[in-house]
Amino acid sequence: MNLYLVMVMRRPQFDPAVVPVHQRFLDELRAEGRLERSGPFGDKSGGAYLLRAADLADAQAVAHRDPAYVSGGWDVTVYEWQAH
Repeated sequence: MNLYLVMVMRRPQFDPAVVPVHQRFLDELRAEGRLERSGPFGDKSGGAYLLRAADLADAQAVAHRDPAYVSGGWDVTVYEWQAH
């Protein structure tokens, strides 16, 4: 599996009630062994997570199930990350 960096940036209309639901989603990915790391940015503008996926399409499908994305309150962008 490849690594993908998922950037999750808050929009002005984001709903704070979605944050715990988003965190549970990340916990599920961690339990499945698909999540390497995750966390918020210090300035509270959003966060990122490092996802294991078969390919970019798979990573995008996972990210588009994220409640942060589904709620419409965050911009979610997925990058293939060739980290060493």
